[in-house]
Amino acid sequence: MGDRRAQFDAAYAAALARWPVPVASREVGTRFGTTHLLVSGAPSAPPMVLLPGGGATALAWAGAVRLLAAVRRVHVLDPVGDAGRSPATTPVAGADDVTEWLAQVLDGLGLDAVDLAGHSYGGWQALTFALDRPGRVRRLALVDPTTTFAGFSPGYLLHAVPVLTRPTAERLRSLVRWETGGRPVDAAWLEVAAAGAELPTAPPVRTRRPDAARLAALTVPTLVVAAGDGRAQDPRQVARGAARTMPQAAVVTLPGATHHTLPAGSERAVTEFLR
Repeated sequence: MGDRRAQFDAAYAAALARWPVPVASREVGTRFGTTHLLVSGAPSAPPMVLLPGGGATALAWAGAVRLLAAVRRVHVLDPVGDAGRSPATTPVAGADDVTEWLAQVLDGLGLDAVDLAGHSYGGWQALTFALDRPGRVRRLALVDPTTTFAGFSPGYLLHAVPVLTRPTAERLRSLVRWETGGRPVDAAWLEVAAAGAELPTAPPVRTRRPDAARLAALTVPTLVVAAGDGRAQDPRQVARGAARTMPQAAVVTLPGATHHTLPAGSERAVTEFLR
């Protein structure tokens, strides 16, 4: 296990060295464990928090951070208990724990209300937080969020089963190659994700689609970005589901994007939304 951890740490450090804008690492204590995060952007800019997908680490946002950090003070989290630099001391066992963890991170950063964005499972986390603590979210961006407006496609589940049952670096790479159709992804990030697949992590929170009535009542300005060529879920179902359950939200479908090429490529849509 020591060799695997060392390999992950080396891959993380190498990817972080390629972060496209000046960056500082921070740690914030919560009752679930210490949360590691990356901070970029002018200290005087409005604060923004970014959440990655499951197993993706904060480094998944590397391809999007240059534009976002030009307009916001960006805080990119390694979710506690997942792959990354935020080991859990107390399990995050459900949606209420997700909300409490993120609230404690914001408290530790001294942030009251923030712009909040999440990709994939991080999108579900971001929406869960906004539904429970709407006063702490100024704007909400959901980048191809999973288990939110559509279910996983049968084909994706079939390809993901080996990763879920016996994760290895090569199985994770194979899933990404299949889902992206061979489109380029950040090679440094993929090394981190692949190395992280072989490390023990906390059991994932069981996600459920949010209640439609609560979605309709949410007043936080919201953007939903669907991956136009994604294979993880049907982008048409994502767009239709978002428009139906959150008629107040802006919905954008990105042609050529897939679930695992994002969140890189979503930054222009998100930046426009923040204006």
